Amino acid sequence: MNKLMKYLSDYKKESVLAPLFKLLEAFFELLVPLVMASIIDRGINAGGAGGADTAHIWRMGLCLLALAVVGLVSSITAQFFAAKAAVGFSAKLRQALFDHIQGLDFTNIDKAGTSTMITRMTSDVNQIQSGVNLVLRLFLRSPIIVFGAMIMAFTIDVKSALVFVVAIPLLAIVVFGIMIWTMPLYKKVQANLDKVLGITRENLTGVRVIRAFHQEEVEEGRFRGFTKALADSQIFVGKISAVMNPVTYVIVNGAIIFLIYIGAVQVNVGNLTQGEVVAIINYMSQILVELVKLANLIITVTKALACADRVAGVFEIRNQERTAATGISEGMGGAKAPDSAGRAQGAGAASLDVGGTPFLHFDHVSLTYAGAGAETLHDIDFTVNRGETIGVIGGTGSGKSSLVNLIPGFYPVTGGHLRLEGRDIAQIPEDELRGMVGMVPQKAVLFKGTIRSNLQWGKPDATEEEMWQAIDTAQAREVVEGKRGKLDAEIAQNGKNLSGGQRQRLTIARALVRSPRILILDDSASALDYATDAKLRTAIRGLEGGTTTFIVSQRASSIRHADKIVVLDDGEMAGIGTHDELLENCEVYREIYFSQYPEERLKAAGAGNGTSGNRSDREKGGQSHGSR
Repeated sequence: MNKLMKYLSDYKKESVLAPLFKLLEAFFELLVPLVMASIIDRGINAGGAGGADTAHIWRMGLCLLALAVVGLVSSITAQFFAAKAAVGFSAKLRQALFDHIQGLDFTNIDKAGTSTMITRMTSDVNQIQSGVNLVLRLFLRSPIIVFGAMIMAFTIDVKSALVFVVAIPLLAIVVFGIMIWTMPLYKKVQANLDKVLGITRENLTGVRVIRAFHQEEVEEGRFRGFTKALADSQIFVGKISAVMNPVTYVIVNGAIIFLIYIGAVQVNVGNLTQGEVVAIINYMSQILVELVKLANLIITVTKALACADRVAGVFEIRNQERTAATGISEGMGGAKAPDSAGRAQGAGAASLDVGGTPFLHFDHVSLTYAGAGAETLHDIDFTVNRGETIGVIGGTGSGKSSLVNLIPGFYPVTGGHLRLEGRDIAQIPEDELRGMVGMVPQKAVLFKGTIRSNLQWGKPDATEEEMWQAIDTAQAREVVEGKRGKLDAEIAQNGKNLSGGQRQRLTIARALVRSPRILILDDSASALDYATDAKLRTAIRGLEGGTTTFIVSQRASSIRHADKIVVLDDGEMAGIGTHDELLENCEVYREIYFSQYPEERLKAAGAGNGTSGNRSDREKGGQSHGSR
């Protein structure tokens, strides 16, 4: 919690004034029993058999009213400052947490988990806010009332006040004993709540899949199991906490019985007045109320501290520092020392950009995800010239997306080097690197707003002409012109009011608006028909400025006209070259291509059989090729 207190620094004044006004309220509250004693002794009993002192009763009554008004104003003022400090603190904390999460690399986000991040930013921060609010209001007030009431009782009568010396420790044992018992149980409740939130999010996200496979009853059973565990834990801890009030009331009421008995004896012998007995009993009642408040405060603070530890744990997640010399993230396994002599003559070193330096060079690159047992990519080595179109193809899980995610630095290279224009990717500032790259991920993501606001993610100051140019290139003009308002047409959250193909085309347009030097299409045309896909690829190849394009696709037709095609198989390069070269030299590519075009396999098989037969005939001295 101490690490989070810096977000309260802008509210120092409120953090001081709130408890001070609460102390002022407590001071006035401690005076109330004395005023009541005065009304009874000097007002009601003043005249003896002759009657009461009405004037004194009125004066003390007005004094009680004044104490009530001043106490109310003090309480409202304290509530205002406490709420302002707590809400301001939580707002700054939530903003700082959001900014920190936005700055984390993909490795750390994957490790922490999306559900955990959401829970800590919402539920946990709310718990911390409640804890700060209650601490500012009650942390000083309740102890002052408890000990102040005991001291005031001693000023009235020492013998009667000895009951407080016995009652307060007994009350403390009950209150703090129950709290110590329930603290770990409340943590368990919070953990069960996290599980319920997790399965709720999972079910809402995958509602279409659940209905498609008719798994509603199964998911209802799972949800019922998690909620039952949460309810059982809450009921159990609630029963324990419920014991607190009756036990404390028994102790306090028992103490009051003793006070009445002792007070009656003292009044009978003339050592105490009736008003003083009433005052002592009122002080005992105040102690009861404040101990219950203090118990609730400590329970809330316990929850807040547990949540604060969880939030602080997110702030402790740091991106791996990248060494400028090697560009390899420290602490990541599988890093290999550079071997410049060996790399200069590698398979990919032949394709150079103008001036002799490759535009992009995968120099024996390897990637191991954090916590993974094996490398996802191993010894990837090839070069890319400026303006080339690179196709990336391979089976499911071969590492295609992992390969292109290295280019914008989403994941750190754990072996070898990845160089852009001769500079190691790790040495290029993040803003500069991301400004060079236009990324269209596998899952098309649009944000709530308008088409214009979504396109401006690529370039905030983009003109309408630039937007329409990107829309035309992405083959999305009919999508935009078909909407009421065109560029100002509303987009629902996640683009739910658009079809899959429309979302994909708009996300491609968003990437094109910024005129990136490197455009990455990560299987982002899967929802497009073949004709639209072909038009899109033709339009991208015609872009001005020499954009280097990476096309990741399962379709051989989408990448067959690329300048180079990288074939991946289980994280390793199975081949690189043009479509014709790979058909001749790469078995993995042939299998992928012929599985999509079986008629081509038959043609190739027929041509192969003919060639084989001719060769056999020649060897036998039989019929010539012409006679066949």
